[in-house]
Amino acid sequence: MRSDFLLDSGSRVRRIGLGTMRMADRPDQRAGLSAPIWAPPTDRHELIDFLRGAAAAGVDMFDTADAYAFGAGEELLAEALAPVRSEVVIATKIGNTRPSPHEWVPVGRPEYLRQQLELSLRRLRTDRIDLLYLHRIDPTVPLADQLGVLDEARQLGMVGAIGVSGVDAAQLAQARALAPISAVQNNYSIGDRTHDDIVELTRAAGIAFVAFFPLTLGPAGDDPRVAAIAAAHGISTTRLALSWLLHRGDHVLAIPGTTDPAHLRDNLAAAATELTADEITTLDSLLAHQETL
Repeated sequence: MRSDFLLDSGSRVRRIGLGTMRMADRPDQRAGLSAPIWAPPTDRHELIDFLRGAAAAGVDMFDTADAYAFGAGEELLAEALAPVRSEVVIATKIGNTRPSPHEWVPVGRPEYLRQQLELSLRRLRTDRIDLLYLHRIDPTVPLADQLGVLDEARQLGMVGAIGVSGVDAAQLAQARALAPISAVQNNYSIGDRTHDDIVELTRAAGIAFVAFFPLTLGPAGDDPRVAAIAAAHGISTTRLALSWLLHRGDHVLAIPGTTDPAHLRDNLAAAATELTADEITTLDSLLAHQETL
């Protein structure tokens, strides 16, 4: 199992990065699907220390978006990672708006995307974004117009590589026909394998599949087979879930989010957990088992 992946931007990154979406608001507001991701973090200094510790621990790919707390997430990464900026990859996303703490609305008008690109560059204190995603496709705007902004920025050297997020197979095919797509970021985990087909399509295309929410266990969390395999390796079930995900293909990366150093270390250790063929077969069969419940 490979421990790293070469992005089209020319950067080689470890396959377990860090998602920073929830580094916003108060610490007690960050759990669950109702987390607002709305205001700058109240514990900014503690998060800066954590992010620098993550980089020191080996994390070299950090993921954010302009929609996370209205750009405060990008500003946080810029400050925290300034001392090691040349040693890490920062991926961000544009194309999603936040009318309220409970709404995420795609806006893909080219003039808006150009503005958000410029703002992301400023907040990240850079003249080149390593990896830029179209956060969500706006169904009211031709996809060619949306990806055209990102691809033009790539050709001008403002962006190293471009990706798409939250796409289905048809959208991915359309996107690849319009621009050089280097990465797809979708939710994927042992507990939610909705995008199995995208994992296979990206494998065939030789592009990165970046899993967000990769620690979702779903019914697998209560499956005794999962507990038994984790116990055999002396690891947590979440580390097992991450290891399984990495075994899905050398092109699969994960960006689990945490602000706990112990959880971070456990997540990173998943890259060194080798599963047997029988164990992988057992874990792969969980989906069929779940569908019979």
